Amino acid sequence: MTIAGLAKLCLGRDEEAAVWLLRSVEANRNFPNEHFFLAAAQAHLGRMSEARAAAKAGLALNPTFTIRRFRVSAASDNPTYLAQRERVYEGMRKAGVSEE
Repeated sequence: MTIAGLAKLCLGRDEEAAVWLLRSVEANRNFPNEHFFLAAAQAHLGRMSEARAAAKAGLALNPTFTIRRFRVSAASDNPTYLAQRERVYEGMRKAGVSEE
């Protein structure tokens, strides 16, 4: 569910991403990244209260999470992949996730 949601988020299919990522969070609330991905999708949809709540839930699980730390975990230097990740970072920023 997480992979499907993240793929949809990277492709700009935010409504579908939000559905998949919410399912993922509901299946197991103990993984922080799913909360951050959901926050990004909700932010892109303009659902700011939901986005901030998802970011807050992620930070409760991983209080040291930052966009910078997530950025350095990129698994590839492929330009398309990196461009898609930029979209995720932007959504996280809108949701209130710290850059540093």
